[in-house]
Amino acid sequence: MKTYKYLFLLVGLSILGCSDLEEEPIGLLAPDGFFKTTADIQTAANGAYGHMTHEDFWGRKLSLTLMLRGDMVAIGDPSTSARRIDHDVFTVQADNGMIDGYWLRTYQIIAAANQAIAGAEDVDVADEIKNPVTAQAYFTRAFTYFHLVRQFGDIPYITEPVRDLAAASSISKTPASEVYANIIADLEFAKTWLPNTQPARSIPAKSAAHSYLALVYLTMGEYQKAYDEAKGVIDNESVYKLGLEPDFQDLFNAATIDASLEPIFTLDFIGISDGDDGRDYQAALTGLRDDQQYGLGGGWSVAVPSLEVYNRWDGRDYRKAVSLDTTGVFRFTDPVTEVEFLEERPYTVFKESGAGRGVNRPHIAKYTRGTGNTATGNGRGSEQNYCMMRYAEVLLIAAEALNEVSPGTAEADGYVNRVRARARSGNGSAFPADVSGLSQDDFRDMVLEERKWELAFEFKRWYDIARRRMGAEVFSASGLEGFKENFDPNRDYLFPILADELARNPNLLPQNPGY
Repeated sequence: MKTYKYLFLLVGLSILGCSDLEEEPIGLLAPDGFFKTTADIQTAANGAYGHMTHEDFWGRKLSLTLMLRGDMVAIGDPSTSARRIDHDVFTVQADNGMIDGYWLRTYQIIAAANQAIAGAEDVDVADEIKNPVTAQAYFTRAFTYFHLVRQFGDIPYITEPVRDLAAASSISKTPASEVYANIIADLEFAKTWLPNTQPARSIPAKSAAHSYLALVYLTMGEYQKAYDEAKGVIDNESVYKLGLEPDFQDLFNAATIDASLEPIFTLDFIGISDGDDGRDYQAALTGLRDDQQYGLGGGWSVAVPSLEVYNRWDGRDYRKAVSLDTTGVFRFTDPVTEVEFLEERPYTVFKESGAGRGVNRPHIAKYTRGTGNTATGNGRGSEQNYCMMRYAEVLLIAAEALNEVSPGTAEADGYVNRVRARARSGNGSAFPADVSGLSQDDFRDMVLEERKWELAFEFKRWYDIARRRMGAEVFSASGLEGFKENFDPNRDYLFPILADELARNPNLLPQNPGY
């Protein structure tokens, strides 16, 4: 399978910036006649999944970008790359290296999905046989475009394999409203044809399409439709084999998450890599520098929570203990006896390491405690399953959406209370308490706060800030990171289109406002 995987991953390699190519159009790598069976469709769909775990996408660049732009994570190592710091302080330019890294990768994912969808037309079997496989590609295409449209607004929208170099060089942008309509259409196809369950949560099932439809509608502000879709998932909880994981910690343990009912769609790192293909950098990027407690060799202290995240998060909440590390174990040598020893220290006196690299603050623990295979240094050989969507989020989507269309319902309260009950059960405290009797405005504020803590550091917070236009509030002096003087609400809810892409293809103009 690996041979064909890379065949399809290369399709669309330079669909947006291809003026430098001198070779034959790369779409010819998928020759006519290849697609004969559903196994061939699956091969192309697998190519899309393979790209998602690359360093350019979830391995590092996209995931880290989303984390840094939120209000809960700041730069812990001031010597780290400027391209990362720019996202934290909102000084991003149109040549930002983080965006440059994953922009192309997202279109390679889309290209592989398009190849699977187009190739399925050549497979001469009944729809009932091939569509459940082809639906994986429809889901993947929707998933990827959903990331792009939330970040860039109007974007190039491509639905066919690229074989015409001239056409690829002159493609223009599609309005965001049309992109959303196409995402919904793809997810509807996937919801119709995907099976109720799959052998692994890293393969999308009907629940994944159903849940993402709810999130897409929530993002668009179409709250009735968001509620309807989320309620549809909840009503099919047993059919889809979903539930809340009893112990919140087990969601972030590679040894336990495979058996959990909570993940709906995951990106599954398997502990091996070919260079940066399939390598997980979050344990390294978020781990405490020089920390010895998990056998990772320590992290790099790049993405570290602001101290106010720790200070404002109620200590009775079990999710705080799961999400944050407040101690580290460091290796020292006694200067007299020259005997090496380990010492545990609290976050206020973490070991100083290398020219001030690292900060004395609690660090993110979700991606360091249960990495599984640690053969690659700093946890990069992780077997972590990253939940792109989990059942707790569906419950919170239902609650948020229902509050907008029918405020003050016990039903909406109940969805939040299910999530809170799990948080209480972790350490036997009475916190967080059940909610009831809130006004519409108070409930809205509460559920966004609940998402902040429940989904902390899971790459969701920036999208919540952007869709609810909360930047002026959360990046003010009273925010978790303090005043972000460079944040501009007229500019920063969207990222810039890469300057190189605009130079190669003026049809992608205009640039997003403010860049």
